[in-house]
Amino acid sequence: MPKPDILVTKPMLPIVEQQLDAEFTVHRLYDAEDEQAMLAEVGDRIRGVALSWWQVNEAFLKQLPNAEIVASFGVGYDHVDTDACLAANVMVTHTPDVLSEEVADTAIGLLLMTVRELGQAERWLRDGNWAENGAYPLTQATMQGRTLGIFGLGRIGKSIARRAESFGLKVAYHGRSRQDGVDYPFHASLVALAAACDTMMVVAPGTPETRHAVNAEVLKALGPTGIVINIGRGSVIDETALTEALEKGTIYGAGLDVFEEEPCRPERLMKLPRVTLLPHVGSASQATRNAMGQLVVDNLKSWFSTGRPLTAVPELKQK
Repeated sequence: MPKPDILVTKPMLPIVEQQLDAEFTVHRLYDAEDEQAMLAEVGDRIRGVALSWWQVNEAFLKQLPNAEIVASFGVGYDHVDTDACLAANVMVTHTPDVLSEEVADTAIGLLLMTVRELGQAERWLRDGNWAENGAYPLTQATMQGRTLGIFGLGRIGKSIARRAESFGLKVAYHGRSRQDGVDYPFHASLVALAAACDTMMVVAPGTPETRHAVNAEVLKALGPTGIVINIGRGSVIDETALTEALEKGTIYGAGLDVFEEEPCRPERLMKLPRVTLLPHVGSASQATRNAMGQLVVDNLKSWFSTGRPLTAVPELKQK
């Protein structure tokens, strides 16, 4: 029986590529000198897509008329037009759960770094200032007594909340609706959440509904002792409004692992003293990325052997 033809959009981990080669007839779009010419040649043979860092929309799907499944690497899938996939009868999967704990660890680490200025203190030592100019200045912020407002209390948000409680932080949240079985205080709007906390953790996915949800009004409500941490999607925060709020002292500081445009060199943010910036490393450990890649493989294998995915995105779970 011939192996199903699949398309790999970008290089994937060796653990993924080796298994894909063993199970499928693999067409690597990233190896093509002319991507459009390759799609024109093999597009009608492609039944599955192992997706990484590629935009899936109606135009792309038209080039793959027999595609059955898009297996996306990552928990976020804002680069996939799920409405277009549903209309084309294409299943979409992602890789939830396997990265939740890793991202939650990064979120708490980024919060600690931002509040206590640990990155800046390390640079103080590395640059010779400790020996030449004395101790690093006392940090004006502390973790003690803070209230953490979580925007997006999903799998990752709950993992962050559990960790935050162990640090003695109070926790509140905002989302599309109040969740059953959750004891944390719920706030019906982001402005209300910001007014009730001094630390906002952004975990929300990047969707049209969440774009720039954290805006100037929200930041003003957070106040001059406020700190914003974003490990969700860069589009959720109005980056210009955030930069201006930091420059004017509307809020105290920020820790960002994601940005509106990636990769980037955010010059204005890098000039600010109480800002910690990471290059989108939330789930970037070898173990977690291997687990994510394995789930891409397993979703494809399950689909072509049973007709069912393991981790369909919510919009297509009933497909």
